[in-house]
Amino acid sequence: MVDHILPGIVAHELATPRYTAQVLERPAADAGHPRATVLFVHGNVSSSLFWQPTMLALPADVRALAVDLRGFGGSEVRPVDATRGLGDYAEDVAAVVDALGLDEVHLVGWSMGGGVVMQALIEHELPVASVTLVNPVSPYGFGATDAEGRLLTPDAAGSGGGGANPDFIARLQGGDRTADAPSSPRSVYLGTYVTPGFASEHDDRWVESMLTTAIGEDNYPGDAQPSENWPGFAPGTRGVLNTMAPTVFDVSGIVDLEAKPPILWIRGANDVIVSDTSLFDLNHLGALGVIPGWPGADVAPAQPMVAQTRAVLEAYAERGGTCREAVFAASGHSPLLEEPERFVAELVAQVLGEGGDAA
Repeated sequence: MVDHILPGIVAHELATPRYTAQVLERPAADAGHPRATVLFVHGNVSSSLFWQPTMLALPADVRALAVDLRGFGGSEVRPVDATRGLGDYAEDVAAVVDALGLDEVHLVGWSMGGGVVMQALIEHELPVASVTLVNPVSPYGFGATDAEGRLLTPDAAGSGGGGANPDFIARLQGGDRTADAPSSPRSVYLGTYVTPGFASEHDDRWVESMLTTAIGEDNYPGDAQPSENWPGFAPGTRGVLNTMAPTVFDVSGIVDLEAKPPILWIRGANDVIVSDTSLFDLNHLGALGVIPGWPGADVAPAQPMVAQTRAVLEAYAERGGTCREAVFAASGHSPLLEEPERFVAELVAQVLGEGGDAA
């Protein structure tokens, strides 16, 4: 792991009552008096490593921290109780904030990490100054809901741990660093994490980050159970993918928070992971003919993930919060990598009130 830490970043091992976390830090120039502290939360099949260029690009008077969730990066591998939604991760983040002694923090969550941040807001009293959601999982979870977030079937068939590609899992576990197969981690990164054709000097580092993912029913992808509904499986109770099943994950309640930190919603326009036509939504894949037996749009429509997020954030604003959407036209699922200068500008505007809205 240490070999993949960029100069200027320090890795810490942090003991908390929940787990032993690895936390990366770009210290503020005046370590004792940072102007602001930002805590970054990564997404699924990734780690804090992805945040390093952003951390280094922030103003020198900002303290930048990035946490590895349990079972990712350099953090301790512990079981994930999916019956709590993303609650295990949310409580872990709260424990890290407490262990670091932060009295004010700006939270940034990417993809699944955005869901972690939203659940943490609901379940924990954290000293949050602002929230930035980067291509976040829908407030209604991943898969098996209609436009209003209602379950398509009582058991949310087609969501959860059973939807993971077995070859991708095997290649993660085997440490495949090649692009020899469409389901290798590198190919998945190049084809879905970023807009196809994008490349950076750090691509090897991002693949190494993906390969830190702990594999198994208690971690990634989790377990599953049979279903009478298409496509034949329903979420289990353990592991990463089941935490976002809509039977257990619903953070639309952020609209009812008494204290509403300002939210910046950053999204890449070309995202194929969190999208109204997601290539990881089995109902959409069924409509495309990739998965046989699709029962049709009346029974199994694609989840309108972006539209769901927009509806919840509009309600958040209507109920007294503030929310700003920034669409990155040249980005897919990773605006932090694909349009880094604008990403940093938008984040600085959110955290420090300087600049922003850079095209």
